[in-house]
Amino acid sequence: MTDRELFLLGVGLHWAEGSKSKARRIRESVTFVNSDPDMIIVYLARPELLGVEPDRLRYRVLIHGSADMPAAEQFRADLTKTDVRTLGKTTLEKHSPKTVRKNAGSGCHGCLVVRVRGSADLYRRIEGWWCGIVVSAKSAPGQASGLA
Repeated sequence: MTDRELFLLGVGLHWAEGSKSKARRIRESVTFVNSDPDMIIVYLARPELLGVEPDRLRYRVLIHGSADMPAAEQFRADLTKTDVRTLGKTTLEKHSPKTVRKNAGSGCHGCLVVRVRGSADLYRRIEGWWCGIVVSAKSAPGQASGLA
């Protein structure tokens, strides 16, 4: 995969699974949340392509209270090649007794939250890159017929 392809994929992954500022809630920061290890690996493959130095990345786990928190933290630390002690405080989601969770126990690794420190400018650039991708897609051949 070329650096350009990985860059475009990183922008798309952020726009699909990352934080987005809203008119009612302006938060211009780069935060990505996902449970899929492969998606996380792709997102973290080349942060420098987006202008992010690795020391600006912060990680924490978001998990249901009924899951195995220490195992999930170790799983995510291994995935990100970091020490479990460097993870931020794990967030436990409250469990509703009415909900039957299939993603609990030892097989549940929760979601990984990836935050980029000092990322307001990066957020604005990602938003601009994404808008450019959308404009380009709208003008692609076959767009008018719905075949793009």
